[in-house]
Amino acid sequence: MILVTGGTGLVGSHLLFDLINSGKKVRALKRKSSNLDNVKKVFGYYSDNANVLFKKIEWIDGDVLDIFSLENAMEDVSKIYHCAGMISFEPGNEEFLMKVNVNGTANVVNIALDKKIKKLCYVSSIAALGRAEHDGFVDEQTHWVSSNKNSHYSVSKYGGEREVWRGIEEGLDAVIVNPSIILGPGNWNSGSSRFFTSILKGLKFYTKGVNGFVDVRDVSKAMVQLMENKIKNERFILNSENISYQKLFNLIAKYLGKKPPTIHAGKILSAVVWREEKIRSFITGSKPFITKETARTANSIYHYSTKKIEKKLNFKFIPIEKTIKDSAELFLKDI
Repeated sequence: MILVTGGTGLVGSHLLFDLINSGKKVRALKRKSSNLDNVKKVFGYYSDNANVLFKKIEWIDGDVLDIFSLENAMEDVSKIYHCAGMISFEPGNEEFLMKVNVNGTANVVNIALDKKIKKLCYVSSIAALGRAEHDGFVDEQTHWVSSNKNSHYSVSKYGGEREVWRGIEEGLDAVIVNPSIILGPGNWNSGSSRFFTSILKGLKFYTKGVNGFVDVRDVSKAMVQLMENKIKNERFILNSENISYQKLFNLIAKYLGKKPPTIHAGKILSAVVWREEKIRSFITGSKPFITKETARTANSIYHYSTKKIEKKLNFKFIPIEKTIKDSAELFLKDI
């Protein structure tokens, strides 16, 4: 039996499909309040037998902060894919970020050790890696440096990784994946999928910052390959390409048949925009598309190296333009 935490998220839903579609016996942890519609929708993107496959998942109510539910979920489990986590760059969420991403991961690790789980795959993030100096390439050996420039999300994911490394020292076999910004179809009003919704609505601003982007299908594929391989106790960056946000937005606009953003938002204009977003979200009660932390990141330049996984697994990433083209087609069918 395989256990997947965070199965209702973008990565988790794609991973569930890949595991079930390959004939694996899978149990998925979900909160009682979780909506499974997005998981069903993801299955429908890739199979004509989506309902049949979806019904093969053994769902179990629980939470990574609830030790008793985790113990119950891990009964008769041999492998764990720990995808559960909180992504937020909004002020005020710092404490809960640390609880879910650090304490929740510690709970998973502790019970996995107690249950003698054979192997664990932890979904971390490039946010948990150090930043290369002088715009160089970040790789798995780039050391974390504490700084007030690190987002609270980054700190929480770094803390989660430390719990996994601690588990490894105590005898747990594990692999860690550090995906860059994940693109793919799912909940179009959440996470990076909101890029498509924003471009459709006529997003006006772009930045010239550079970041890494990766297809969610590649994230799932790499995780499965690493778990079925003898590789253990290592981390791997998952990144297809390092491109500018301007290029990303232009490609999305191209495949949505919309005009691309035309106003360059440098650091000063970005500061104005995120403040306006803060006011708008306060008035409307909706989540801001841009925050102080995301505005800063969007104007920064980061490059990530994937030589390690390419060499270890002979892994080939899907080009980002194909990712955007495929996602745009599904997005247009959904709206």
